[in-house]
Amino acid sequence: MPDTPMTLRWSDADKAFADEVAAFLDAELDPATRDAVQRMTSVYAPPPLALAWQRKLHARGWAAPAWPAVFGGTDWTPTQRYIFTRMMAEADAPPLSPMGLGMCGPVLIGHGTPEQQARFLPPMLSGDDFWCQGYSEPNSGSDLASLRMKAERDGDDFIVTGAKIWTTHAQFADWIFALVRTSSLPRPQQGITFILIDMASPGVTVRPIVSLSGEHVQNEVIFDAVRVPAANVVGRIDDGWTVAKYLMEFERGGALYAPSILARLKRLRRHAPPGSSPRLAAIAAEIDALDALELTTMARLSHGQPPGPMASALKVLGTELSQRLSEIELEAAGHAAAVFQPHVTTPGGPVPGYSPPDQAEGVGPGWAAHAMPKYLNDRAGSIYAGTNEIQRGILWQAISRN
Repeated sequence: MPDTPMTLRWSDADKAFADEVAAFLDAELDPATRDAVQRMTSVYAPPPLALAWQRKLHARGWAAPAWPAVFGGTDWTPTQRYIFTRMMAEADAPPLSPMGLGMCGPVLIGHGTPEQQARFLPPMLSGDDFWCQGYSEPNSGSDLASLRMKAERDGDDFIVTGAKIWTTHAQFADWIFALVRTSSLPRPQQGITFILIDMASPGVTVRPIVSLSGEHVQNEVIFDAVRVPAANVVGRIDDGWTVAKYLMEFERGGALYAPSILARLKRLRRHAPPGSSPRLAAIAAEIDALDALELTTMARLSHGQPPGPMASALKVLGTELSQRLSEIELEAAGHAAAVFQPHVTTPGGPVPGYSPPDQAEGVGPGWAAHAMPKYLNDRAGSIYAGTNEIQRGILWQAISRN
């Protein structure tokens, strides 16, 4: 059973479910995969690692626990989903890419047509189609409503022209869900449409963006007169902002931060110097509080309710706690963190231009090698999915209305 920070009483059915999950992990999660996850430097697992694990979960029917069972999800209770997520993190199972299963999938279930659901959900669930997100643009990030990528109607198609940026794993993606400008209306949130684009379409170009950690995870995607069927519009034309807000609630509040942060905290406690004990104790208490909030949010989602403003609170708490933990880890690593050695870590994507040395061993303790790239990657946590400053503004507006 997972060691929970909350006072919960597990039923016999919950205990039996935890035993079932434990047996699955023992049978399917090999030591090499666990080791690779412990060395991850990004919040994103490299797609080959994540997809291999997704296919094992899919074979068991566990790839998308949050989806309704009719679409291939599970009928788990909130408690079972909590147990599953917690045990996956504690066992060092690879995190799955959220772009399809956690974002576009729920949007298609909530706003898609039956035809779109039948076409896109099964290969998304199996991992046969890998997805990326097309929201931010070179001059439209946190002010997303200012986006300018155009989609002009041409018979049964739209002609899409423009660019998206900070597109995670676009170099691996089969499909992208994107916001495009279909009309010029008085309010910037009007005239936006949510559309699905095949990344193999003529006119799509992916340009790499290499991060400070040396990893190619992000990209700029150029669309040069790309022809997209109008049947790929999700929701109503010009009303994509409604769909986008629905998706962003799942992006910010549909995932659980606490289980993975707790797993990192447990590993760090084995290496941290004695002087960091008070800081670790303080952050552990805050993670416990986040854990309780996330469990409450899971209960809302299981009853068909969106996370609402709580999504913003979870995003702020989760990303900032992760950043603080990476700071403590970096300090604990000391000089060993200054050595650039991606060959002994698990980067979130390729590391262009890096040639690993002949020897397989790294410099310094193995756990310290990923401290610096993890720290650098975590800096983006309070910026992506809407900056934390914007999330605090959303929370203030929600409080003011009440």
